[in-house]
Amino acid sequence: MNVGLLRAVGAATAVYGVAVAALPGLLARPSGLVNDERRTERATRTALRPLAWRDAASGLAMVLAPEGPALRTAVYLRIAADFGDAVLLGVTLPHRDRRVKAVVVSVGWGALSVAGLLAGGPSAERPGRGPFSRPCPAATER
Repeated sequence: MNVGLLRAVGAATAVYGVAVAALPGLLARPSGLVNDERRTERATRTALRPLAWRDAASGLAMVLAPEGPALRTAVYLRIAADFGDAVLLGVTLPHRDRRVKAVVVSVGWGALSVAGLLAGGPSAERPGRGPFSRPCPAATER
């Protein structure tokens, strides 16, 4: 696990989440969720803010979680959110080009988190200790 990469992804996600919560147009405009005057309607702003807080909270969890199972859990949550966004936005956003861009961005962020889990790097876990593995009793009895 590359903790530095995961913390960077978490920090970027948290900052973006706070920014979108404050200014929902940052997400609404590129997603095509604006009216003819390119303004974000009140209902759209209301709907986007919880999504933004989810991103802020999950990103902050990636930054603050202790290395190990807690950090992996925060990263799994982030990956599920990103890939879920790709699926949902990919089928529901208006205009095909907006859907494609949303899928690319969402999958890209999710892939960064997957890469951080799979990569070695600063604070990499010991070899053979994946997220679901248990230590071998024979190895610990020496």
